Amino acid sequence: MAQDDSRPFLGNAAARRLFLHRHGLAGDPAGASGIAGLADVIGRLGFVQLDSVNTVERAHHMILAARRPAYRQANLATLTERQRGLFEHWTHDASFIPIEFYPHWRFRFERDKVRLADRWKKWRRDGFEAKFDEVLDHVAKHGPIMARDLGDGEARSNQGWWDWHPSKTALEYLWRTGALAIKQRRGFQKVFDLTERVIPPDILAVEPAPEETIHWAASTAMDRLGFATSGEIAAFWETITAAQAKTWAAAQVGDDLIEIDVEGATGAIRRCFARPSVLDSAETAPEAPAAVRILSPFDPALRDRKRAEWLFGFCYRIEIFVPEAKRQYGYYVFPVWEGARMIGRIDMKRVDGAMNVRAFWPEAGMKMGKGRNAKLARAVERMTKFAGVQDINWAPDWLKETL
Repeated sequence: MAQDDSRPFLGNAAARRLFLHRHGLAGDPAGASGIAGLADVIGRLGFVQLDSVNTVERAHHMILAARRPAYRQANLATLTERQRGLFEHWTHDASFIPIEFYPHWRFRFERDKVRLADRWKKWRRDGFEAKFDEVLDHVAKHGPIMARDLGDGEARSNQGWWDWHPSKTALEYLWRTGALAIKQRRGFQKVFDLTERVIPPDILAVEPAPEETIHWAASTAMDRLGFATSGEIAAFWETITAAQAKTWAAAQVGDDLIEIDVEGATGAIRRCFARPSVLDSAETAPEAPAAVRILSPFDPALRDRKRAEWLFGFCYRIEIFVPEAKRQYGYYVFPVWEGARMIGRIDMKRVDGAMNVRAFWPEAGMKMGKGRNAKLARAVERMTKFAGVQDINWAPDWLKETL
């Protein structure tokens, strides 16, 4: 799309600065690191994704440490399990979400009662719907449970983590549709309880109308993205449809929204929605720190891979499910950020009390001189300490040629 002189224009450098600021990666990272500071970070991000892969540290911990270097993992459990400041549910994936947003998940619960029942009949084993009352009765009488506590006598497929026997499927369905909530995690396994025993009563008492949730989801996504298409607005929470986001945005233009042209990494122009103050916000947004940071592949700044590629020119794909012989980089490779740009990706893993650095691939045109290598080494040292180990083993040929 060519630039339209009738619309405000946001150049790529300014767009990156605003994007990073809204995603908590600009300005001074040494903010308050206690529980209150942690709640503030998550509230501004909107949510923090969980992931089971633990080659260095779990995704949610890495996301928070990238924004607060003094972050301590135990504080997240305190905020979630003791203070009930967060709840766990789905956005685009399993996430920790501020508890005050819970009422808007009622919209999602009602939607998923039909959608998941139909979908899961096709790819989970039959019979889970017949287990609903049995599972709820068991939780009501015996208290919090994990999936392993259910399903005696039910056929299993020996698939371990992915073995969704009917009772486990019922348990997950009842959580996804609001009858159950996650009380805590034990060894990363979910512990379920009745919703009324997990979610605070004052939060449960709030019941927004569907139109209120549609407005909330679109408006809060807009504020966190800074500028976005209607599809990107819908994708942020994955609660409303693209059509609902488009209708909402069209109704706001001329009042709470404007249309602007945003420049991508290649100079391509994209028309986006934004708040009327967007150009001032981009101008006053702080610059990203010059330090090198190792990010989780599930960092909010990279969650929408297509948006990140368009804005930063950084193409990232997870290769966990790619056969080893066909991988371009590695099983679980971490994006490496310097200032307002991605400089490469690193293959590193915690093994036997040490951090093994297998490879680093710089981005095309990125020169790895002594200064940048030293900053990368410091970033690896920080991540090693954060992961609870001391020694670092650098492979002799760790610095790779650009692919």
